Amino acid sequence: MALQPAAGARDLNPREVEANRWLCDQLASVYRLWGYAEVSPPAVERLETLEAGGSIDDREVVRLAAAEPLGLRPEMTASIARAGCTRLGQRPRPLRLWSAGSVFRSVDGETGPRFDERLQSGVELLGEGSAHRVAGDVELLRLLLACLRQLGITPQHQPVLLIGHHAVLTALLEQVPEDQRVATRKALIQYDPLALAELALPGHQRQALQQLMRLRGDVQPVLYQLEQLLGPAPVLQQLAQTLELVSPEAGRQGVRLQLDPSFQPHFDLYDGLVLKLVCQGAEAPVAIASGGRYDGLVTRFGGDAAGLGFGFDVEAVRDLLTTEASAPEPTATVLVAWEGPAALTAALELLEQLHRAGQPAELLHQPCATAAEAEAIAQRRGCAQARWLQGAA
Repeated sequence: MALQPAAGARDLNPREVEANRWLCDQLASVYRLWGYAEVSPPAVERLETLEAGGSIDDREVVRLAAAEPLGLRPEMTASIARAGCTRLGQRPRPLRLWSAGSVFRSVDGETGPRFDERLQSGVELLGEGSAHRVAGDVELLRLLLACLRQLGITPQHQPVLLIGHHAVLTALLEQVPEDQRVATRKALIQYDPLALAELALPGHQRQALQQLMRLRGDVQPVLYQLEQLLGPAPVLQQLAQTLELVSPEAGRQGVRLQLDPSFQPHFDLYDGLVLKLVCQGAEAPVAIASGGRYDGLVTRFGGDAAGLGFGFDVEAVRDLLTTEASAPEPTATVLVAWEGPAALTAALELLEQLHRAGQPAELLHQPCATAAEAEAIAQRRGCAQARWLQGAA
């Protein structure tokens, strides 16, 4: 009999479970205020859905032994986009949806492949017209900021909202010879100066790309540099308008906006605005949320070419805030103890009375000779007090 969970899986203790649930409830309360309705995508999907048209590496999908190619969801966006374009396809747009649940990824460990299970909570905004992209992007970013307020993410956590844009990166790569674009994009996204130096590019172009790799920071200086490279491109104007509508609230909350034209999230789902929220943990920076715009993915499922969303790594948030700080202390429990069989009926009645009054209470399963013994047992079990009923056999 195996005594340990599978590699990558974890046993959560009661306080960790309570903290996870509390955090999900806090996020859900914000989602609902903004008009988002809860959905529950399946944990098991066809591989063609999970891989999102090649946007997700199939090596990261946990496969299942089944009659058809199935796997566990590595994220929820693809499943919700599929449902939004099919079963929910006739509902008015924009369609605002949220979900919470476990996601599973296959990762390379020291002893071979293992799977990683994480708890995720996030939103998807589907179907708003392409003429209103700024409004959709701004809603997504302002909703993210509202979630941070609700969670209690403050300036002491040094939150940085990292923002990029797929179209900006694409426009920059158009200046590179076509046969070198894939390798150049990979080098920029992975911040790999050695790979960039090995590309067969003219010296002046390689130098410009090296400068681009280092181009990240406060919004206005980076936008200025991008305008020097691309001219007055519409995508830069839209991005500037979006950030202008987000910056004041971010400043009030102590969230630093950092523009990075070469930033792309882990999964290659996105084709517009992309984002990652990073805070300073006890030992190192920790990413607690990510997402962006994925119009192309919606198109693959036959829907309107519009979709965007983000997801929180709930356990990363819990670790950042600490378990004790991310959930209120549970109401103290009363231990109901009894002296002998004749008192058991009265003990059960008292247990029910306490429950009807909203007081958590638990029943001791064996007789207890004295009130002092009952109090000692209650203390060992972490109960606030003991109620001991006499009535020996």
